[in-house]
Amino acid sequence: MRILVTNDDGINAEGLGVLEQIAAEIVGPDGEIWVVAPSTERSGVSHCISYTTPMLINEHGPRRFSVDGFPADCVLAGVHHVLKDAKPDLILSGVNKGNNSAENALYSGTLGAALEGAMQGILSIALSQYFGPKMTNLSDKFETSRRFGAQVVKTILDQKLENTSDYKLFYNVNFPPVPAADVQGIKACPQGYRNGTCFGVDPFIAKNGRQFLFVRGGDQHIQTTAGTDAALNLDGYISVTPMRADLTAHDVLPQLKGFE
Repeated sequence: MRILVTNDDGINAEGLGVLEQIAAEIVGPDGEIWVVAPSTERSGVSHCISYTTPMLINEHGPRRFSVDGFPADCVLAGVHHVLKDAKPDLILSGVNKGNNSAENALYSGTLGAALEGAMQGILSIALSQYFGPKMTNLSDKFETSRRFGAQVVKTILDQKLENTSDYKLFYNVNFPPVPAADVQGIKACPQGYRNGTCFGVDPFIAKNGRQFLFVRGGDQHIQTTAGTDAALNLDGYISVTPMRADLTAHDVLPQLKGFE
């Protein structure tokens, strides 16, 4: 088995090392792990690609590369350049430092990489570690994802699902903000929505009079609808959400009038 590993936190991120350990449990001694990750942190870039500028790619060692681009760029570089003669069987993205549940999924570069993997026809899984006050005293903030990551990936790989859409499936996995010993289980669930929580900006005036805007996030511990990803995460469950890139509001199509 051949796994391509990437992330949005950069080639030197702690979570990438965790994901490499997870990948090693999946492939075993006879498999291959290839790393193609951004050269610097690229959080919050969603499915962005370097469409108008070239990307610098550097080799850091055997099967280890960085790309001066975005997470989706790393998948493109991995599939069509680094592994062009032997495509990966699986793409893993993460482990992100922070949750990508609910509306965060729409901004996430971690999910952007998995989405691009699915567009390339390769099974792809994004993994993210929710943080919270119950983890304050943990020496390893990735303890939960490190402990359960391989189990979750193997469970997804064991699924024999028929994909009836041209848009291939990818998966969004979020580990709860609790120590590994307090994990309640693993549940498949839909994406949630945090009511009243969204990104915004805070202005800042520099000493030279120039104005800057800093993007700020919302409260990550607001409950979503029961049974959705963030709600389950806050209750101690690992969430697994199957996703597709199709953004069509299929429920609205039959209601639209005057377009026949």
